[in-house]
Amino acid sequence: MIDWKEIASYVIILIIVLIAAQHLNVVVSGSMEPAFYRGDIVLVEKANFLGINEFNPEDVQVGDVVVYDAAWFEQPVIHRIINITDINGTTMYVIKGDNNKSPDPYYVTSDQIRERVVTSGDNLVVIPKIGYLSIWLRGL
Repeated sequence: MIDWKEIASYVIILIIVLIAAQHLNVVVSGSMEPAFYRGDIVLVEKANFLGINEFNPEDVQVGDVVVYDAAWFEQPVIHRIINITDINGTTMYVIKGDNNKSPDPYYVTSDQIRERVVTSGDNLVVIPKIGYLSIWLRGL
């Protein structure tokens, strides 16, 4: 006999896990050390998650750590906003990895910002080390 309540509970758990997984990013480089390290996982909020705006990319501030589509790299980049400037009426962000000597090579617009790392108080929400399995499986 089919237990529909049990099946429904498994479906609900699966949906929750899939939603949660969409809000976790594996760190693949050391560019943000010591804020977080390669193999750590960061909790993010999304600019657009299934039509829901969890934050507005136009409201990011200096000090926020964001995930953006970089013009200079084929994968999304997780770095910190270090300056905000206006160029010909467009707000532009200067972004840099904490462990990098210089800022990223191009200005970033709010349209490129996809996610922001969640903070608790003044601390980034980081789950240490458990992303190594994902890095290994992807060959990174």
